[in-house]
Amino acid sequence: MSDVTTNTELVNAAARGDQGAWDLIVKRYLPLVYSVIGNFRLSRSDAQDVNQTVWLRLVEHLDDIRDPRALPGWIAVTTRNEALHLLRKRTRTVQFDPMSNPMFDDHPQSPSIDEDLLRSERRQVLREALAELPQKQRELLLLLVADPPVSYREISKRLRIPLGSIGPTRARYLERLRATSALKVFLASDADTNQFGA
Repeated sequence: MSDVTTNTELVNAAARGDQGAWDLIVKRYLPLVYSVIGNFRLSRSDAQDVNQTVWLRLVEHLDDIRDPRALPGWIAVTTRNEALHLLRKRTRTVQFDPMSNPMFDDHPQSPSIDEDLLRSERRQVLREALAELPQKQRELLLLLVADPPVSYREISKRLRIPLGSIGPTRARYLERLRATSALKVFLASDADTNQFGA
C-alpha cells in the first residue's frame, strides 16, 4: 500500500487482517502518538507503555471505528487518555509536597495539556485538509500565512496571478478548505464533544 492510501481504505484493510495496512497506519500516526505523549513529560519506559497501549486499543476497536477519516482524532484522544491514566496510577503511590503546588508559584502557568493536545490535533487536521486541495490553492493559502510574511506583490509574482485577485481568490480557497472532508469531520466531532460536554 502507498502513503496516499486513505484512512478508510487502511482501516478496512487492517480490519480484514492486512498487515501492510496496519504497518502503514502505525507509520503514518506514530509521530502523532509521540507528539501527544511528549506533552506529558513521561519517562522513556512510561512513554513506550503508553505507545504500546494505544496501538493495542486500536487493534481492539478497529472494527468499531465508524468514520475512519476521524482516525487521527481517535488516536490523539486515546493517547491522551492512556497517558493520563498512567499518570493517575503513578500519583496514587508517589508522595509530593503540597506546598510545591504551582498555584503557590509566582510564575504564570504554562498552557494546559488539553490546550496543547487541541492545538496539535488542529494542526494535524489542517495539514490533512490542505492535502485535499489542489496544489495551486494550497500554495496560495500557505504563502498567505508564511512566517516571515510574503508580500502580495511577491505572491502575485510567484503564483502568476493578478495582484488584485489575491484577496477574492483567498476567500474562495478558504471556503474550499472549509468544505474538505478532514475539516468537516473535525468540526462535526468538535460540535458533538461540545454538545455532550466531554
